Amino acid sequence: MRLVTYTSRGTTRAGAMVGSEHVVDLARGYAARGEVLGTLRELPAEMLDLLDLGDEGLDAARAVVAWAESRRDDTDLRDAGVIWRTDEVGFRLAAPIPEPRTVYAIGLNYRAHAAEIGAAVPTRPIVFAKVRSCIVGDGDAIEIPKASEQVDWEAELCFVIGTGGRHIAAKDALNHVAGYMNGNDVSVRDWQMHFPTWMMGKGFDTHGPIGPFLVTRDEVPDPHALKVQLWVNDVLKQESSTDDLIFNIPQIIEYVSEAVTLQPGDIFFTGTPAGVGMGRTPQEWMKAGDVVRIEIGNLGVLNNPVVAEA
Repeated sequence: MRLVTYTSRGTTRAGAMVGSEHVVDLARGYAARGEVLGTLRELPAEMLDLLDLGDEGLDAARAVVAWAESRRDDTDLRDAGVIWRTDEVGFRLAAPIPEPRTVYAIGLNYRAHAAEIGAAVPTRPIVFAKVRSCIVGDGDAIEIPKASEQVDWEAELCFVIGTGGRHIAAKDALNHVAGYMNGNDVSVRDWQMHFPTWMMGKGFDTHGPIGPFLVTRDEVPDPHALKVQLWVNDVLKQESSTDDLIFNIPQIIEYVSEAVTLQPGDIFFTGTPAGVGMGRTPQEWMKAGDVVRIEIGNLGVLNNPVVAEA
């Protein structure tokens, strides 16, 4: 299932893709379907609230998608805002998790990336936070800030927590994942190096594109065998696989949850492979007018134009 957050008619709501050209509003679809599943009288209209329901909520959402498959062209359902065409005027996909509770990121987590910048392979995950206001969606602009021109790309597999908890064992960790999506850990390199924490260079507004949708974990059999690619203006800059991760997803969850109670909707950026602009000779930086495209496995295509900060 491909979960989305969409905006249309002045509202932003949780939905799911139906085929390639339609989105079903999950709350309205559940009501229109007219059958209560388990304990759920209704589905919420916001993504975080849906994820708070855990697997029961996701199972109900799957039932709505299955129900909508044969009804995607139903005029009454479309007029009621239950089913949408993605090309309708005013319709757009927002970030799948537009307001995450916390955004975590892992640094230097690909062997080839550590090698390209001359860094030692870490013995523990390097964990930092990205500011929540950095999150944007497919089609949204990445800003080149007035403060710097050293703005770099980083294609990254992101995962989203579905079932929260603390002291989560690695053997159980994937059961706590709601799903996976493309991400770009945009990095302002000179600001990143101001302090050892990296946060200031990793948290500028618009510097956390994600999407276009969140693919649930049942549709990603092995998140550690996904092809990772990034293009700038159709020129391939990064190409690797998540099998080069130093710390895999269960290890990341086990390590972070030793200290922090993870919550549904928390986003993890898992690190970037080789091919970043900082590691090139000469170094390359994104500039206004560029378009960055990321494709990871079956997670869709994340496209973002680059603009100068107004």
